[in-house]
Amino acid sequence: MPLREGPLGDLKVPLTWTAAVALIVAAVIAVAFLLADRRETLQEQAYGVTRQTVDVVAKPVSGAIAAPGRWTGLGLDYVRSYFFVASENRRLKAELADMRQWRDRALDLQDQNERFKSLLGLRTDPPIPMASARIVADTRGPFANTRLADAGVERGVQVGNPAMNERGLVGRVVGVSHGASRILLLTDIASRTPVMIDRTNARAILTGDGGPNPKLEYLRGVDPIRQGDRVVTSGDGGVVPRGLPVGAAVKGLDGRWRVVLFADQTSIDYVRILLFKDFAQLANEKELETRVLPPVTTEDPQASILSAPPPAASTPPAPAAGAAPTSPTAAAAPPSGAAAKPAAAKPATTAATKPASKSATTAPPPPGAPR
Repeated sequence: MPLREGPLGDLKVPLTWTAAVALIVAAVIAVAFLLADRRETLQEQAYGVTRQTVDVVAKPVSGAIAAPGRWTGLGLDYVRSYFFVASENRRLKAELADMRQWRDRALDLQDQNERFKSLLGLRTDPPIPMASARIVADTRGPFANTRLADAGVERGVQVGNPAMNERGLVGRVVGVSHGASRILLLTDIASRTPVMIDRTNARAILTGDGGPNPKLEYLRGVDPIRQGDRVVTSGDGGVVPRGLPVGAAVKGLDGRWRVVLFADQTSIDYVRILLFKDFAQLANEKELETRVLPPVTTEDPQASILSAPPPAASTPPAPAAGAAPTSPTAAAAPPSGAAAKPAAAKPATTAATKPASKSATTAPPPPGAPR
């Protein structure tokens, strides 16, 4: 039925009123927007109350509107996890295996880094130049124990140079070429190293016998060693420097003293070769030979006396003409008493006067003289 044929068909609304109502509604909406944007024109308390009211009304409405979407997402995740759990399990296992490999690699690098720091931190007193090397080959046998290192003559390595790892003495170089050197270990049957007991300074010879613990021979002194004493190199003979750590003394099953080597506490993968020739390289011989002592001054009486020339030997005075020579012993001997002086003077007077009187009384008269 057309609108004009209904009961409201006769109702006529003036056009001006409709425009006025529309304008009023538009003005109210504009004022509401302006009030919402320009907050500084309103009182803070009134705006806060309005905002709180809007938030209280919007909270349950927003939650009710968002709830279906949230429930739908949770349901999809549950279904996906249920149907794809096998593939997820396989993926996690593969990732865990990969992480374990990286973990082992990281631990290996950490251990290697710590060993490098310990190896590079080796110091000797006095300081001796060193060359770092890596063990590239291991020669083992019933009696022979050697290692092949990747440092040779181009690094200054020579036969006889001692080799150490971060724990202690490993051995010494017995062969060298370009890019490689052979190290004879302390456990080799041909190894002989002069050592001493750090507690008592007792000397001994560390002799390898092919076993893990070389033996101590030619121990000298009374009670020179005890269980657990620290053994170091003695430097005797100029083979190796003095004071390099070797091991700890233990009593073997055969009743002989042996040494548990410090170097065997870790794997011998990296070594430091001491470029040691002899003790002459530790001091400048030219400076020792050409050194001049400081001049002695007279301020120090003892030094003046020591530096004074010795007195010249005094010669006795020559005897007078006609005097009897006297021996130095008799001249230097003092008189034994007061009675000795007259006894020495009396013979001299008698000897001088007696011949004169005798000649005067006993001389014959000249011929023709009256008697």
